[in-house]
Amino acid sequence: MGSEPKLSVLFTRDEIEVAVNRLAAEIRRDYLTKHPILIGILKGSFMFMADLIRRLDFPLEVEFVRLSSYGRGTKSSGKIRVVHDVQSEIRGRDVLLIEDIVDTGTTAAFLLDYLSQKEPNSLKLCALTDKPARRQVPVNIDYLGFTIPDKFIAGYGIDWDERFRHLPDICFLEDEG
Repeated sequence: MGSEPKLSVLFTRDEIEVAVNRLAAEIRRDYLTKHPILIGILKGSFMFMADLIRRLDFPLEVEFVRLSSYGRGTKSSGKIRVVHDVQSEIRGRDVLLIEDIVDTGTTAAFLLDYLSQKEPNSLKLCALTDKPARRQVPVNIDYLGFTIPDKFIAGYGIDWDERFRHLPDICFLEDEG
């Protein structure tokens, strides 16, 4: 598999905890009486979503979606499809989409549009990280943990080639050479 990539810490577990606490306080303020559905985008959002939910002390539901942008080959087809859909009825409900990273914006924009067609009462986006330098599609992030530089990140549930999800910090892959 070649040499291991060199990782450097971008945000420590303590900095992540502060951001998650701040986001939970903002979400609690806005959703305390609404019994929202939180929808996590698999796989990257699972750690962030679990930590966030543990700090929300009000009734809510949890759902997950899984998307694919690959056809039969190994290159992205550019077309996103829903592989695992939401099981709950979201019409008339308050929905909060939980994302690990908004990069080009393509996935978040697709999913926000897809979910809005199911006629929720409200639909907002909570992202742990945002990489605006790579944005191709405009996306409004209602609750944001961190803005990050144009670097590839991994850790805290976010993977690089299915590796490094277990790391407690958010790291970036350093360029070689």
